[in-house]
Amino acid sequence: MASFKPKTLTTLAQQNTLESSFVRDEDERPKVAYNNFSNEIPVISLAGIDEVDGRRSEICNKIVEACENWGIFQVVDHGVDTELVSHMTTLAKEFFALPPEEKLRFDMTGGKKGGFIVSSHLQGESVQDWREIVTYFSYPIRNRDYSRWPDTPAGWKAVTEEYSEKLMGLACKLLEVLSEAMGLEKEALTKACVDMEQKVVVNYYPKCPQPDLTLGLKRHTDPGTITLLLQDQVGGLQATRDNGKTWITVQPLEGAFVVNLGDHGHYLSNGRFKNADHQAVVNSNSSRLSIATFQNPAPDATVYPLKVREGEKSVMEEPITFAEMYRRKMSKDIELARMKKLAKEKKLQDLEKAKLEPKPMNEIFA
Repeated sequence: MASFKPKTLTTLAQQNTLESSFVRDEDERPKVAYNNFSNEIPVISLAGIDEVDGRRSEICNKIVEACENWGIFQVVDHGVDTELVSHMTTLAKEFFALPPEEKLRFDMTGGKKGGFIVSSHLQGESVQDWREIVTYFSYPIRNRDYSRWPDTPAGWKAVTEEYSEKLMGLACKLLEVLSEAMGLEKEALTKACVDMEQKVVVNYYPKCPQPDLTLGLKRHTDPGTITLLLQDQVGGLQATRDNGKTWITVQPLEGAFVVNLGDHGHYLSNGRFKNADHQAVVNSNSSRLSIATFQNPAPDATVYPLKVREGEKSVMEEPITFAEMYRRKMSKDIELARMKKLAKEKKLQDLEKAKLEPKPMNEIFA
């Protein structure tokens, strides 16, 4: 596998063949087309969620059911201003349309916290994802490092500040519902985060010369509490609930947010609520844009079920910090990738060895 690390995908997207560092093993390649949409993921209107009587109970039941079945659903009538969403999307498109040297002013390689990068900022990945990202950390507010936020296009800072605030509010509202469903006070899940962090990742998936060989974002579950995703109308977000045997492509809905529950939310609920198992695929017809807002616990927050129902056992052996949970998750992912790579290399060596070994006489004259 080539170790080539592109600085941007601008040139590679215009080639006829895919650079080998992006080529996935056959078992990891897409099984369902980016635009073969499914309506299996629930779409839930939040209109009336603040009414103590009326629709709140019905809405809460739908959210709980979606979290128990999939860990993923879409929300509409969420109260986030459509003009703000449109403005955020426009600025993101303008950023990724900048010349490579402009985007690379915000290069985050080398351990910088926030900025621009190709593929992923996780170290040790043997195969790259076909995407560019710009990411910044927006909560806690006191920890914001504006030097890592893009200053181009003009207006980025003000718009993304407002967007971050509105998305944080929506995420906390959804966590209240899940807290109540667990029989806890409505702030329980938010309080378990101690000092909730928010990371915004703007994903750009350029047109890909050979989309059947790669992924825009490899299969994973989010480590944090809850993720809100704004996606355009192209399509490419896929989900599975049978450990990757079957996949569905989530139907894009104008102005909707896709809600993914993460590992932290899964553990706090003692496994009652699923952590959404998902990936992103790409295509050769259209570039795709999505904006993911991750609400995560503070690094020193305790990860352990908030409530264990009668007759159940805890899904965790002991309480650990979120930082330790995240470290174990990443170490496991990297180790699995390493083992897979070694197995692949051994297979190739065995094939080469078999070619060199002399054949028995009866095979030669057969």
